[in-house]
Amino acid sequence: MDVSPCKNISYEQKRDAGDVVSLVDDLLKKAVSSGASDVHFEPTESELLVKFRLDGVLNPIERVPRALSENVIARLKVLGGLLTYRSDIPQEGRIETSKTQEDGVVDQRLAVFPTIHGQRAVVRLFYSNKELMELEQLGFSEQVCSALKRIAAKNQGVLLLTGPAGSGKSTTLAALLRYILRSFPGKSVVTLEDPVEIRIDGATQVQITPHGQMTFPTALRSLLRQDPQVLMIGEIRDAETARIAIEAGLTGHLLMSTMHSGTPAGALLRLLEMGIEPYQVTSSISAVLNQRLVRKLCTKCKREVRTGMFEAVGCDDCFNTGYKSRALIAEMVQLDSPLRKAILSKADLDELENILQSKGHTNMFEDGRRLVTEGVTAQEELNKVCGIV
Repeated sequence: MDVSPCKNISYEQKRDAGDVVSLVDDLLKKAVSSGASDVHFEPTESELLVKFRLDGVLNPIERVPRALSENVIARLKVLGGLLTYRSDIPQEGRIETSKTQEDGVVDQRLAVFPTIHGQRAVVRLFYSNKELMELEQLGFSEQVCSALKRIAAKNQGVLLLTGPAGSGKSTTLAALLRYILRSFPGKSVVTLEDPVEIRIDGATQVQITPHGQMTFPTALRSLLRQDPQVLMIGEIRDAETARIAIEAGLTGHLLMSTMHSGTPAGALLRLLEMGIEPYQVTSSISAVLNQRLVRKLCTKCKREVRTGMFEAVGCDDCFNTGYKSRALIAEMVQLDSPLRKAILSKADLDELENILQSKGHTNMFEDGRRLVTEGVTAQEELNKVCGIV
């Protein structure tokens, strides 16, 4: 299907319910066929702008006349099981997927939010990617991959993953749990997630319902009495969850979770800010893994500007972006004696960063340089993802 950005299509005549149904179905099918992770329906004063997030970047795809805007959102709400007569409140739902899963989509999440120009909707698409099932397939450097396997073999401790939304943290955790289930058969593996994004055979997966009585702290506290050996928490969001997670890591459980932080050192400091005692952090945290995804240069149109350096060009195959698919870059910090001493003395962020630099820590930018030299991505893309001007 053609998903060229902002291709104008004649929707002016599609004003009855049947036409709107086909319009929404067509847009969602186009999103799936192009591999989009999200579909944005953004109302403006004059139109409804539809954007696809392709390889982490939003691209305008279609402009739908304003006259159809409310009908399009209403159709999405019907698909997501939301209240069509309420346009003044945020709503979240789930769009049923094909049972055959021939398109690879395993889940579709819908979020609707009121704005001054009407309701804004976002559909998030979750795919089953068999090429990213195992730890070795993700693209970590050999050093990081080996360190993760050593941590997976431990009987206790906490592994934290940091990075923005959409940086592949859930995929990494799922691959790590599969590695544990395969390499150490008989271990009890339990996950707490909101929502359950990836199904893992052999693990007990629990979905935390938003605004329900079973919160992360409540579920985690109860699960610790059910003899789990490996626990995965979707995200440490508050001080109470952090405290229980740290205690679990100290009492014979291997626990993995994610946390919003820009750097590994920042994640360690955030735990202290949540009220976790420094000695608990140094005793429980095994490592912090920080990761991002960089766009891969389109192999059909990338251009070599000098030996070993390529730039994005753009062609029909990559929707004129110059990039197609994404690759992983990461940095990993394992707690050693100097870091533990600094945390116990309540060092600030600069001091922790200086310690890492002094011992030759490979940061995320340096890890990404290997992809630049291999012609996988461009220097400009790496700079952008790492926030380097």
